[in-house]
Amino acid sequence: MEDQKKKKRLDWIGLVISGGLLVLFVIATRLNKGLVDQLISDSFSFTVKYFGAYWQVLLLVMFVIGLILAFSKYGKVRLGKIERPENSNFRWIAMILCTLLASGGVFWAAAGPMYHFLTTPPQFSGVESGSMESAYPAMAQSYLHWGFSAWASLGTLTTIVLMYAHYHKDQPLKPRTLLYPMFGRKINKKSFIGSLADIVSIVAAAAGTIGPIGFLGLQVGYGLQQVFGFSNTFLTQSLIILFLAVIASISAATGVERGIQWLSRINVGLVVVLMVIMLILGPTMFIIDLFIGSEAFYIQNFLTMSLYRLDEAWLGAWIIFFWGWFIGYGPMMAIFISRISRGRTIRELIIAVSLIAPIVSNFWFTVVGGSGIFYEMEKPGSVSTALNESGMPAAVMAILNQIPMGIVLAIGFIIVSVIFVATTADSMSYTVAVTLSGSDEPDRFNRVFWALMFGIVAVALLAIGGESTVGTLQNFIVVTAAPVSLLLLPSLWDAPRIAARMAKEQNIVEKK
Repeated sequence: MEDQKKKKRLDWIGLVISGGLLVLFVIATRLNKGLVDQLISDSFSFTVKYFGAYWQVLLLVMFVIGLILAFSKYGKVRLGKIERPENSNFRWIAMILCTLLASGGVFWAAAGPMYHFLTTPPQFSGVESGSMESAYPAMAQSYLHWGFSAWASLGTLTTIVLMYAHYHKDQPLKPRTLLYPMFGRKINKKSFIGSLADIVSIVAAAAGTIGPIGFLGLQVGYGLQQVFGFSNTFLTQSLIILFLAVIASISAATGVERGIQWLSRINVGLVVVLMVIMLILGPTMFIIDLFIGSEAFYIQNFLTMSLYRLDEAWLGAWIIFFWGWFIGYGPMMAIFISRISRGRTIRELIIAVSLIAPIVSNFWFTVVGGSGIFYEMEKPGSVSTALNESGMPAAVMAILNQIPMGIVLAIGFIIVSVIFVATTADSMSYTVAVTLSGSDEPDRFNRVFWALMFGIVAVALLAIGGESTVGTLQNFIVVTAAPVSLLLLPSLWDAPRIAARMAKEQNIVEKK
């Protein structure tokens, strides 16, 4: 009976439209790749021009409001209608970390700081590129892209709204429910706006997941070629992606409490081991000094870096690209974090997502990217040549080649990369399934379908045009983030109102 009820709740219209749009994207790319590239490029330019400033302000304000709530009396409000958290602190933070960081943290950790070290960001153009002085703004720029504001967009204010609507008002766990405080229960009935909110969120999250899966095939294929001598062919890349899709399917099928949680814990453990080994065998004191100095530089220049507007082309390639990517994930990540955060207080939620997770990300970027900067300064061209000639995966391998036990570390990075992207794929397939069912325990077939769908579309895109086609998909992510960003906006005022209401209900503040 329960299974039949779940099937009845499945949003077949949303499933057909969102899945159909992804299939149409693949077909259109196959028929006329040049036209699709041009249309998406033009749409990307439009989005950067007309949404860029809005996104920069939106993410900054989300972060600031979250901090105010966390450290006010409302920080004591407990979410999810239970008194004790369902997950331990380590399990909980591990699952959070394996969301944003998993989408590209391994290879961008090496490439991002190196790009900014070799070409100083325009805001700091007076600093000589390639010098020790330029290392601090280089790291700080990478911190900004993957830092406080980026994480705040994934599951702070939006999570407060969703958890209140779902666990306290019995509304379905869907992106449209972010509009519940504005429209009431009618947003979850036969609502065109509600359906549109769900569909654009699914497409944006799917595109944001398929892109990293496609790049993973390219990157791990390169790594296997360098370490074991395997041919980096389309067949190798496809097998890697299909292997990952199977792992993600199994993890998604077993649910949050087993597969997703288990993969996240394993991955965080492996990342810690890799960081410790790189710290011990690599330039230890340089990394520590660079982290402290860059973190101080980042905090000191946080406002001006967040709101920099003078170079639109550079902004589109960096800040707007990354933040569009993360905004596209926003509603789905809010659903996922809502599901794993029952029993947590607002203070715990904000501190974990907006502070702890980005600081850990920053340190990871410093260990990997900072090592690259050190070796590049010691021997110019040792990392930059590989980066310029062969791209991001080559940068990681070039850095590891400078460190003792580099082969062992390279194998470790390949394993971590696969598991990282698998955790993104399984959590996103789970949340898409939740969206289409409205239940936080969606049908297993629904979860597995989306995990496999992500892998199949990634392979299809590689078959059509390799890295350039997956790159087109990355630009498409930014375009789909435009409507999603409008969905996040009401949380700026709804989350504080909900926090105040719940504080009265929980007797944290006096009722007037």
